[in-house]
Amino acid sequence: MTSHWISQRAGTFEASGIRKVFDLAANLQNPINLSIGQPDFDVPENARKTMIDAINSAKGGYTPTQGLAVFRETLQHRIDVQYGHADRSVFIVSGTSGALALALLVTVDPGDEVIFFDPYFVMYDALVRMTGGVPVAVDTYPNFQYDIQRLADAITPKTKAIILNSPANPNGKVATREEVKAIAELANKHNVLLISDEIYKTFCYQEFSSPAEYNPNTLVLDGFSKSHGMPGWRVGFVHGPKELIEQMLKFQQYTFVCSPHVGQLGALAALDIDMTPQIESYRKRRDLLYNALKNDYEINKPEGAFYMFPKAPWGTASEFVEKAITEHSMLIIPGNVFSQKDTHFRISYSASETTIQRGIEAFKKLAKKS
Repeated sequence: MTSHWISQRAGTFEASGIRKVFDLAANLQNPINLSIGQPDFDVPENARKTMIDAINSAKGGYTPTQGLAVFRETLQHRIDVQYGHADRSVFIVSGTSGALALALLVTVDPGDEVIFFDPYFVMYDALVRMTGGVPVAVDTYPNFQYDIQRLADAITPKTKAIILNSPANPNGKVATREEVKAIAELANKHNVLLISDEIYKTFCYQEFSSPAEYNPNTLVLDGFSKSHGMPGWRVGFVHGPKELIEQMLKFQQYTFVCSPHVGQLGALAALDIDMTPQIESYRKRRDLLYNALKNDYEINKPEGAFYMFPKAPWGTASEFVEKAITEHSMLIIPGNVFSQKDTHFRISYSASETTIQRGIEAFKKLAKKS
């Protein structure tokens, strides 16, 4: 009786496949959880104390839509020093997902095409459809290399934006400096907006470069959810050309309003905290998992983030994941959640070494099962 209330927009995409995995695993006892896309460490102590003090000081009110002045000015100074763009402006958003939603709302008209690389973060396809755009996925299988000619061939007169996610979710791929430069220059040549999702750049095990170094019109999405263990506090930031930022701010006024006050204060306190020990811990976990599985699975060694994206050794990835859940109580995510293909599956190694070791034992058994 309520179906006539539902918009056509709601029918253009499905609920997150990650949630479906959680539903399948709801009754598992002591599962091997290698599915969660968030750090297993807490907000650093100094930032956590700042947040507690803020709560006790009744800092629960709205902030300006663009964020707390001291926080925004601190970020703006750092961005100015890094890029030296006279026209680059920053504001605080409710996570990088909020930033992406605002960016697409501001730029995409019905029928506009938005290009991203397959495999991709689950929200890219859904958010493009939500805004009336047409998602265009550029295949990077089997080695997840960025083929610049393939990207160029995907650009049409309807192309409005390209999204680059490096380091990438779900495969941990980090674009080389040469790839980043080529993508940035291609976007500039065709007058296409380049959106750089850099939420995982702290978790980078090789050289990182941003396309904003080569294309001053690049819109950069960043935040504290992954780097400082703050996903639930919803603090991100976005910087790019002032005209675009001003329009995104207008849309934020009527949607998210502002990022949480307490979270902003915590993120400001976290800015100068050295996260090297946490990053090195994740590098160690990556190496542990990769070295244990590389002989039984077809895997590209992750260069960043905290995900691994092996190929299922038999069947489809969905079949493999269902077996992992039902027979080994192990939570992993099938690749068709992130891709037009159902050949690979995502492992998150943002888990304890004990959990990873349990997972390795299960993977060894699953590799032999046909």
